[in-house]
Amino acid sequence: MPTDIPGRRDTRTRTEEQTPDGPVVPDTPEATAAPATPVVSGDAGVRGGTAARPAAPAVPHRAGRPGGPATPTRWPPSGGRPATGLPDRPSGAADATARPSGTGTEAPDATRRPSRASSGTARAAGVIAAAAVCQAALMVGLGLLITGPAARVWPLSSEDGIDDALERARTGTLDTVSSVVSEAGNTGTVVLGTVVSCLALLLIPRLPRLREAVFLAVAVSLQSLVFLVVTEAVDRTRPDVDRLDASPPTSSYTSGHTGAATALYAGLAVLVLHRAKGPWRRVVAALLLLLPLLVGLARAYRGMHHPTDVAGGLLNGGLSLLIVGRALLAGPHLPAPLPSGATRHPGTTGTTREAPTGPGPGRTTVIHNPTVTDEAARDTVRGVLEQHGHRSVRFLETTADDPGEGPARDALREGAALVVVCGGDGTVRAVAEALAGTGTPLAVVPCGTGNLLARNLGLPLEPAKALSAALRGTPRRIDLGRVEGDGLPPAHFTVMSGAGLDAAMLEGTSDRAKATWGWPAYLVAGLRELRAPRTRLTLRLDGAPPLRRGARMVLVANAGTVQGGTALVPAARPDDGLLDLMILDPHGPAGWLTVVRSLLRRRPSPRTGDRTDPAPRPVEYFTFRRAEIHFEAPQPRELDGDPVAPGRRLTAEVVPGALTVLVPERGE
Repeated sequence: MPTDIPGRRDTRTRTEEQTPDGPVVPDTPEATAAPATPVVSGDAGVRGGTAARPAAPAVPHRAGRPGGPATPTRWPPSGGRPATGLPDRPSGAADATARPSGTGTEAPDATRRPSRASSGTARAAGVIAAAAVCQAALMVGLGLLITGPAARVWPLSSEDGIDDALERARTGTLDTVSSVVSEAGNTGTVVLGTVVSCLALLLIPRLPRLREAVFLAVAVSLQSLVFLVVTEAVDRTRPDVDRLDASPPTSSYTSGHTGAATALYAGLAVLVLHRAKGPWRRVVAALLLLLPLLVGLARAYRGMHHPTDVAGGLLNGGLSLLIVGRALLAGPHLPAPLPSGATRHPGTTGTTREAPTGPGPGRTTVIHNPTVTDEAARDTVRGVLEQHGHRSVRFLETTADDPGEGPARDALREGAALVVVCGGDGTVRAVAEALAGTGTPLAVVPCGTGNLLARNLGLPLEPAKALSAALRGTPRRIDLGRVEGDGLPPAHFTVMSGAGLDAAMLEGTSDRAKATWGWPAYLVAGLRELRAPRTRLTLRLDGAPPLRRGARMVLVANAGTVQGGTALVPAARPDDGLLDLMILDPHGPAGWLTVVRSLLRRRPSPRTGDRTDPAPRPVEYFTFRRAEIHFEAPQPRELDGDPVAPGRRLTAEVVPGALTVLVPERGE
């Protein structure tokens, strides 16, 4: 990773202090440095920083020593709050809605904010336009390949046989059903569905989501635009069968019905999965995702398209969603509007509800990674803080040499009552390293690629909404994991640490790929690492006799949920005073199928180690307080998604209740 980032300093910390009279910028050469170049996503500037950092003093191990008692609790804990000693926030301190204007040559907020939003919109439009050109080129290239050199190569050479088989399978009932399903992808249906969905997102009370409405409309429009370009560039005749619909004067490649249905219904599924709550959302999303497949099958059944035309439609719609989603939903291009109704701290509204206790009066420090938080994003964070009564705000940047621990220690020395971290998992981990054991509350604002701690705390993945939910929430003490090894100084992690396949996957994912594709870039790197050799290891848990195992991956988890809501280690809870260990060692296709079934089962029973077990399983889970792992050969290793120095030894132990974080109220 490059360490020389334009506009950044590697050895000094830039500060920006908000006072009642406006922002005060220190009169130093650093204060006039060029602003950091914004990056769409990722957590650049933190890889490798852990290993090079001096060892931080370990937090005293309050409970959970080998052989000692540990009482598991539920997450979130039930009953009253833990005694944090944090004073109540004044209820009237969060009613202000305007930020004091700047002084000197700085333009007032009222004139600066629209230009920043316009700049963010322009950047998002540029990203979408550039990616759309690549998408169109890819689709045209595939079409020319299908109709040219690959036309006589299996399986494309068998498409005519499939078309004939579908024609022979026709019945009156199937004809009727396919006609109804095909209409779901018709131009009129898709246009009407898009308009109604966007209006609902904008007008339904308590559901105004401008960004989501724009995402859906632009994705459907982009798919249509690319479809028109492809049909002009690729000339393919429709199947030589009896067609049940009138043939439009367009190329058979790609299926426009299928592409439009994918953009609309799969786009709605994305919004349901990532913006809605409740057990019903998975069922609704699954039904929405099924619709494009049924539309494609109906179009092939009715003789309108070859199978590869349908596949092209699915790909075109899916790429449109990915491009627009990365530009509008995952990146900082469009600053999210401040949530309505978030100006007052909720109090006690009855005899059965306990008022949450938030950070008390005092300085609030925001530690941010400048590669993923541009000026507009910082303004959004400042506005949310002011709405919740935090007006004495100081901003500190991370650097390639110091991904967050140094600024966090500076904040503690200056008496910060609340620390807000804006960045990815690496930045969050570095700040947590400094805050461990101090009791100073931490608010997590997810701005990176993985955002695993935010996911496991139940925070929204939109920065403004996550910060607002945290400030309305409750302080909770969660555990940290502490690891060390050969070439690895003692360090804490918040979510996961591992060795083997997952670390190799993280190390093999470039920063450019993460910035472009987000967390799916890890999957591509993971496929490349599947052929990595297995290793043998010796495992000792809580002083018990050692176990011998083979492994492709060893994962130590403080919390178990990863991207896409997948519970990789379902039993892991961040406040149960325990850590969980996952050992992955599949053999052949059958072993990998077992792994997939285990991960889909969602609630595998944790196992306690037994060295007499003659047949270790492809996936094994253990629960422990301290683990010592020795590998036969050096293995790549990682901490919260950041690769660290490879080695043969890894010692992990839990530090119960070491970090205080703000988590949303139940049901929010």
